[in-house]
Amino acid sequence: MIVAFAIVFISLLSGVFGADNTPMAVALFCMMLGIRFVNFEYCIGDSLMTLAAVLAILVLAPSAAAVLPQIFLIPLHFAAFFAVLYMTTQRPEMGNGGLYSFAYIYLTGNPVAGEALVRRGLLALVGYLICGAILFAKHRDQHKATRFHKVVRKAKLSEPVVLWQLRMALGVSLVLTAGQVFGVERFMWMGFACASLLSEYPYRGNTFTRFWQRIVGAVAGSGVFFVIYLITPEALRPLMGPLGGLCLGFCTDYRYKTAMNCFGALMLGTGIYGLKGAVILRIEDTLLGVTFGLIFAAIFHQLAAVRLLPELQNE
Repeated sequence: MIVAFAIVFISLLSGVFGADNTPMAVALFCMMLGIRFVNFEYCIGDSLMTLAAVLAILVLAPSAAAVLPQIFLIPLHFAAFFAVLYMTTQRPEMGNGGLYSFAYIYLTGNPVAGEALVRRGLLALVGYLICGAILFAKHRDQHKATRFHKVVRKAKLSEPVVLWQLRMALGVSLVLTAGQVFGVERFMWMGFACASLLSEYPYRGNTFTRFWQRIVGAVAGSGVFFVIYLITPEALRPLMGPLGGLCLGFCTDYRYKTAMNCFGALMLGTGIYGLKGAVILRIEDTLLGVTFGLIFAAIFHQLAAVRLLPELQNE
């Protein structure tokens, strides 16, 4: 039912606001699903304001990154991504970090300009009305005494949550910038792979387990997609994307989720690079992203242990 609704919801918004804004429709769908159950951990008035700010960042930052000089990319991505995480993810274990990081990376990989950017802004406004209404209906009576500005004042650099947010923001901003500067095809796949390592919570310095799981999942998922695509009649191939989404809903293991995530991505990539090219690119980008994430996490952890959290030295 969720997959069927996703097809209808995303197709409807894409038809109204243009196919080039399908990524925003996908991001809004994911936000809508998450916001039913997970709030921002402060009062509803502040939550509605920060939701508007998050959507504004998701509309403007990716388009700005596409036209700004390369020297500004790291500070832009870091500031925008950290702001999104800080406003939405006070409890990373609830999954908001992964949801909004996906939205930011996906939209950064699919920027728009001109009239399409105006339509993306209007689509974000529609998304705000929908998600804001759900947020109000589901969470208006929670955290009434908690104000966002007080959350900001109480934040300490040594807190594990803030440390996790900093690591995510800096790591993702660096890998996205590297992808843009060096012209990596589908560099957002690098960003997804890197973010998957850094999003693990509770915060820990060793990401080696997820490093291998991501590689195994990407290789297996790409291989299965390759075989199924070859043996599937051409008329039925468009169903492979929804099939991956359906199977993803039954996955609880990270490796299987990674494998099923390949289906939708490769279905789009095949139309651009061909089947073989898309599969190779998916695996290459995943290897680049997780390798960067593994090295970055280790370096960040050592610096954090020395500078911020000496107690982490024993982990």
